[in-house]
Amino acid sequence: MLKSSGLVLALALCGIHAGRAETIQLKDRAAITGKILVEKPDEVVVDVGYTVLVVPRKDILSISRDSRSKAGSAAHPGEAASTPNADHFYYTPSPSSAPQAVRDLVGQIGEAVVQVRTPSGLGSGFIINPDGFLVTNFHVIQGETQISVQVYHRQDGQLVPTTYRRVRIVAINKFGDLALLRIEDKDAPKFKYVVLGSTDALAVGERVFAIGSPMGLERTVTEGILSTKTRELAGELYLQTTAQINPGNSGGPLFDLNGDVVGVTNMKILFGEGLGFAIPVEAVKHFLDHRDAFAYSNDNPGSAYRYLPPPTRTRKPVQP
Repeated sequence: MLKSSGLVLALALCGIHAGRAETIQLKDRAAITGKILVEKPDEVVVDVGYTVLVVPRKDILSISRDSRSKAGSAAHPGEAASTPNADHFYYTPSPSSAPQAVRDLVGQIGEAVVQVRTPSGLGSGFIINPDGFLVTNFHVIQGETQISVQVYHRQDGQLVPTTYRRVRIVAINKFGDLALLRIEDKDAPKFKYVVLGSTDALAVGERVFAIGSPMGLERTVTEGILSTKTRELAGELYLQTTAQINPGNSGGPLFDLNGDVVGVTNMKILFGEGLGFAIPVEAVKHFLDHRDAFAYSNDNPGSAYRYLPPPTRTRKPVQP
């Protein structure tokens, strides 16, 4: 009886492992099936059950996942392959995330990229959690309080635009050109969101792509490479990319081929081609982690910081 129970348990564990398995197709026509533990630019670490293999990237032809894993990823961008940060406000990628084709990624994460409109213009943005919090550039909403956000929801296999008009400014950092907004319409559903990645493992020359609304053309995808990670402009470091960035892209996400946000597009060189720039995602995380310090105040709307009242000075007691 105990032996039979042990067999059932073993089969159950095998079933769990199989449901999470990936297949690595090698260039010599061999294949490895297992659970990917770590992915690096030059190698992939995979658990095959009885040992752990380190596979060089140069020997890998492709990486595929089972249909259940793909369905979970497509159903909710970031949810199947991400972990929340300390206060569950935004999400970071899990170690098992793997590069995919831009075509596939756009279908998964496109719903989380939005268009931000004000009376004076428009820009782009991206949703970071199901509760409708989104990031854009400060200059997109600068001097404005009447803000609307257009979101594309998938219905019956089609993307249908919905405009939300109750949008609150939560926090701003005008020096870092970042703003945090929230959609507060009563009928708003739980939103699809993107995952905030890292530029640490991103190498110069790697493929990246942007999604936004250049010149008002919503849901435009442009692809390029990362030209440099340390372009200094006005004392700040930016990501430089050949992905086309134009007015209207501001505030939109720059993705790597894992589908993770690595930057926020915010400017380009005028009269130049392939010279776009993005705020590194590490600056975005710092802004979100310290959003209380950047909280927007109606009493002081132009300030990037909220100043707390000073402590009252205690009067020194007088000796009798």
